[in-house]
Amino acid sequence: MTFSLSSQNVFDYLRDLGLCEESDREQTHIEPKIAKNFNLLLSFPNRRKLLVKQERVNPTGKRAGEFLREWRFHKLLEQVPRLYHLRSLVSELVHFNEQDSVIAFNYLDSYRDLSDFYLKGKSYPTEVATVTGVVLASIHRATFNCQEYRDFMTEYCGDRFPDLPSYAMRSLDRLSPEIFGQAPADAIKFFVLYQRYDSLSKAISEAIATAKSCCVIHSDLKLSNILLDLDWDRNYHLVDISGNGKHSIVRAIDWERSTWGDPAWDLGALIASYLQLWLSSLVVSKSMSIEESLRLATIPLEKLQPSIAAFTEAYLKHFPELIEYRPDFLKRIVQFAGLSLIEQIQAAIQYQKTFGNAGICTLQVAKSLLCRPEQSIPTIFGEAAFKLSHLFCVPA
Repeated sequence: MTFSLSSQNVFDYLRDLGLCEESDREQTHIEPKIAKNFNLLLSFPNRRKLLVKQERVNPTGKRAGEFLREWRFHKLLEQVPRLYHLRSLVSELVHFNEQDSVIAFNYLDSYRDLSDFYLKGKSYPTEVATVTGVVLASIHRATFNCQEYRDFMTEYCGDRFPDLPSYAMRSLDRLSPEIFGQAPADAIKFFVLYQRYDSLSKAISEAIATAKSCCVIHSDLKLSNILLDLDWDRNYHLVDISGNGKHSIVRAIDWERSTWGDPAWDLGALIASYLQLWLSSLVVSKSMSIEESLRLATIPLEKLQPSIAAFTEAYLKHFPELIEYRPDFLKRIVQFAGLSLIEQIQAAIQYQKTFGNAGICTLQVAKSLLCRPEQSIPTIFGEAAFKLSHLFCVPA
């Protein structure tokens, strides 16, 4: 019989695991959190908080089993002494129940997600981006080209989780006539435009085919999956940003899609998340050209470029082995950013059933990044493009 968590039974569930005391019941506050999974936040009288998550069942009554990936990643950091220091850079797992797809974490309420920080603060300090780059590089570098870690990441999951992320756009090359009868009218615009750009399809295929899996990657990295210390500005010079300390002002969370893969995917995905701040602020109208919409964005790309560049430079300086292993890594990052934007368009079509002028602008940007990555480097990195290109031997 399938076990389903609820606000009524979650306290008993945690008490039976020894994660809370019966005496705390009356003073414990239980709050549902809106998300793709069923999430409950429990606040205990001792000020400790736990976030408990259960995967939702699909129409067939089954669950996807993504939490197994998250557990596997945390288990790796727990069991390998050389990786123990990375635990301060990620979420804090306290419980996993594979049979019922339940997972629980210490809720880090002294942090806020980076998307919220940027959107509400309207500022983009390069110090935050620098630490983010170092944190990601620390994780990638610590697991780089280690067969032991690769084997561990696949031991519990068999062939269910391939080396590369499960790119949604693979299906784009297998479009059938039926899709045009199932998709909403707005979504048809995307498929028509995609099929019109033969170079885009070739660029996507090339990017996927030439990916090199060499370390543990997050595979779903975005600003909302990066947590920033509420007192980051005060603590910035007081903590060890290399990941060797007990506290980090930046943490990467939600490792449900973690896998053994190409690190360019993580960097490209996070850069695409920065670009979405710009693209989601576009002023769009049928009477305006795409160029005009891009120019009138309420969050200009010029404001984001220094942070994107600082993030990338800090990452590469902290993980210099990638320069020799993959001399074209900067180009790859740009292409994967375009790939991630395509995935975001597809997600909007799938869940929101829309593809309007903003989506068309995003597609045009994604096409440029994928098909002309070298020429797009100045667009992404701004004034730092020459420095990065020269440093990593990529023609500007």
